[in-house]
Amino acid sequence: MINKKRLIDRFTSYVKVDTESDPNSDSTPSTKKQWDLANKLVTELKEIGMHDVQIDENSYIIATLPSNINDRNIPVIGFISHFDTSPDFTGADVKPQIIENYDGKDIVLNKKENIILSPSYFEDLLMYKGQTLITTDGTTLLGADDKAGVAEIISAMEYLINHPEIKHGTIKVGFTPDEEIGRGAHKFNVKEFGADWAYTMDGSQVGELEYENFNAAGAVVTIKGKIVHPGYAKGKLINSMYIATQFINSLPKMETPEHTEGREGFFHLHNMNGAVEETRLQYIIRDHDRNHFEARKEVISKLAKELNSQFGEGVISVEIKDQYFNMREKIEPVMHIVEIAEKAMVQAGIKPIVKPIRGGTDGSQLSYMGLPCPNIFAGGHNFHGRYEYVPVESMQKAIEVIVNIAKLVAN
Repeated sequence: MINKKRLIDRFTSYVKVDTESDPNSDSTPSTKKQWDLANKLVTELKEIGMHDVQIDENSYIIATLPSNINDRNIPVIGFISHFDTSPDFTGADVKPQIIENYDGKDIVLNKKENIILSPSYFEDLLMYKGQTLITTDGTTLLGADDKAGVAEIISAMEYLINHPEIKHGTIKVGFTPDEEIGRGAHKFNVKEFGADWAYTMDGSQVGELEYENFNAAGAVVTIKGKIVHPGYAKGKLINSMYIATQFINSLPKMETPEHTEGREGFFHLHNMNGAVEETRLQYIIRDHDRNHFEARKEVISKLAKELNSQFGEGVISVEIKDQYFNMREKIEPVMHIVEIAEKAMVQAGIKPIVKPIRGGTDGSQLSYMGLPCPNIFAGGHNFHGRYEYVPVESMQKAIEVIVNIAKLVAN
């Protein structure tokens, strides 16, 4: 499979480019800096020998590896990853650290600030004793979500180009901006992409294979107050922050990310900004079950109405926007594409871990746009924060799975 040093160099060159997306921007991509990596990827795709490399006005990238089988028709398949990083934690000035032959002990990410990546807290680390880990320096995220997927796809295409004896049909690759803010597939040209089905390389640990994801919405709750001099405030001042606290505490306390797992849904308050006169709460709403998902949105709306009846009409306003839906109903009619991925993993010596995603991928939206798109592991752990890491051997296995899928579809 692909040279380990080349893979490390490729991946670390990507993570050093700041591509943080911005949910408050209306442009696509949401940040101009995403163009820096997008243009780099276009150049690299051309250099390795990909055909029809395109980038559109919104920085969506499509490229083609033509079929090397001429005597029969082979389904056209695709592989997709996103190149933006989460706005939840800074992705600027990433300094990746390479940990060779990991010994299973604490990893000092940042000695000065005493930031430790410890298996006593992150037990998954122990699965990778003896392997090569790429970590942060403790002050930024890493960006393995999803620059690991980008590196794996490009490396797999390079491997197939350099090994023409491996027979494959036409393979499409696509790279998108703004997945981390729920817009990664919004302007993806499925017709131009031209694949019968695709796989996003955007999962976590080795073996993950997912075709179920959350139904997702975002809610913005705005609370209006009235500010007057506190010395003369009786009967006049309305402190929006106190009302916001009541709103927060009225939602089910055990239905939050830190208390749920599997297919259990949640309400997640991820941002709060307040003063006496106005407080703004930003929630994400998640549930695998569509009926439960709709009920969660109704809980938010009813709570706002109840508090408005108490504090006055218009004090609380709610805006809820759907983001994506569970792709299961679009994948189940074509389950052979999941079975192919499972077989590709088994051939690579991997035990498939088929489970629902507690999140979403571009594939969830693409499946509803007519491109069935299960999700495959990219290898990283602890996404969106300072403790993020990826084992290089996991990335190598992901490349092997991509190559195996190409072989299986050709046969």
